[in-house]
Amino acid sequence: MTVEQWGIRVPVRQGELTRQALIGEGALDVTLKVLHDGDELVFPVLEEREGATRYEFAEQPGRTELSRHEQVGGIAIMQENDSKGAALILASRPSLHTVLFPTSEVSGKYRTRGYAVLAGMPVTRTEVVEHGHRFVVDLAGAYFSARLSTERQRIFAQVQEHELVLDMFAGVGPFAITLAPRAALVVAVDLNPQAALLMIENIERNRVQNVLPLLADARRLERILPWKFDRIVMNLPLAGTAFLPEAFRLVRPGGTIHFYSLVSAEGEHLDRIRELGGASVTERVVRSYSPGQWHAVYDVVVTG
Repeated sequence: MTVEQWGIRVPVRQGELTRQALIGEGALDVTLKVLHDGDELVFPVLEEREGATRYEFAEQPGRTELSRHEQVGGIAIMQENDSKGAALILASRPSLHTVLFPTSEVSGKYRTRGYAVLAGMPVTRTEVVEHGHRFVVDLAGAYFSARLSTERQRIFAQVQEHELVLDMFAGVGPFAITLAPRAALVVAVDLNPQAALLMIENIERNRVQNVLPLLADARRLERILPWKFDRIVMNLPLAGTAFLPEAFRLVRPGGTIHFYSLVSAEGEHLDRIRELGGASVTERVVRSYSPGQWHAVYDVVVTG
């Protein structure tokens, strides 16, 4: 029996890395078989995403259909408050130690949310392995999205040797640590003390020597930092628009800003970006977020 589902196509040589990344995100549909098409593979994913197309997949024999969830390291985050479904998820994956259900939205100046433990160990701390890096996260204490793994690699591919990079909302450091191997220096800023402590732990864990962690309010960075930056990452989807003027003051002429936002219309922020000095703007959908709303990134080259 076949089932129509979203799928992403990759070369066979990238298959294992892609599979691991999708498992880490909790995005791989494990009830369906991977398609083999010549020198390419098609992985079934649980929801629409950039580059995904509908395909016919064969069902995976003997696999119980699991409730929708996102996997972050050893923790699964469910979309429903379903203890029986949580027990099935925990039993299906030996790598999991905890299943959580969010009891609130991401909110507050520290971008945190509450969780209830549905199964497993009563913890919100775990380790995430992503493209050779290891990140300790505490989901209740600091914001982290495994679904941005592909974005981190996309921006890493754009970083030129010896760039000066600013991560304005660094969280536990995944963007900063990922970009560090090519940059001269990455200044990684966050307002949340717990995020900053976890970032320092992750810098040490990954043996990175050119990331400068900074506990600060992004609105005051121009007064604190003596540099203009070649590249700025702004991952604050719910409120980043308010910080755009600060980013434009901190970027050098000809530099690039990667601005992430939740939007409900194409080109929602284009007028504001161009008003501030965006010479070239490319808008991309990162992932769907809710009906009528999606997570977008604006890659902005600033007026030279």
